[in-house]
Amino acid sequence: MATVAIHADKLDKWFGEGEARTQAVKSASFDANFGELVYIVGPSGSGKTTFLSMISGILKPNNGTVEVDGIDIWKLGKDAIADFRLNKIGFVFQDYHLFPRLTTVENVAIPLFLKKRDWNHSLDEALKYLDIVGLKNRAGLQPVKLSGGEQQRVAIARAIVGGPEILIFDEPTASLDGETGRQILKFIKTNILNDHRCIVVVTHDSRIFEFADRILKMEDGRMVGTLEVGDHVE
Repeated sequence: MATVAIHADKLDKWFGEGEARTQAVKSASFDANFGELVYIVGPSGSGKTTFLSMISGILKPNNGTVEVDGIDIWKLGKDAIADFRLNKIGFVFQDYHLFPRLTTVENVAIPLFLKKRDWNHSLDEALKYLDIVGLKNRAGLQPVKLSGGEQQRVAIARAIVGGPEILIFDEPTASLDGETGRQILKFIKTNILNDHRCIVVVTHDSRIFEFADRILKMEDGRMVGTLEVGDHVE
């Protein structure tokens, strides 16, 4: 029986007050299991990124609850939720967010350093994860010397180096050509997903739909249904 990784119940989020108030997410509920690769798709402005921010402990909902591995995260204190993000969540952003003056291995080691690990030990661990993504031989290079697909794999290595149970990908193929994007998602599905990890991907890219276990659609701040793998999203 599948174990629930994320359970979000009737999340609301609005910005502003009075006549200026805009509701970005409206009573949105969501479940994802360990061992599952789930996509959230929908048009720009549909609330996907706001929803991601709430389930990952970045943005507090106005209403609703989020449980991650059974923990009601928005009942945690400020320091505890910061620790939760550092230890439970791995993020891969659309623009990679690599530090241009650091080498590849130094970029991957940053999360361990933030956990107050010894720097040399962090570099050794980072090398192991670069090996997982096939880039150990690029460890001494700065990001500018890497292709877009290689930079994305460095971002993946950095996201998984601390062993997080939840991985969040925000438009992971937006800056990649179609074939490279497919290779990245195939790699994620084959090498990164496991029975103790849940991966949530926000994307517009129908070229990578085949790798999803489930595809959920958002419109106007609401979860409106499930798509088939062959469907397309505007």
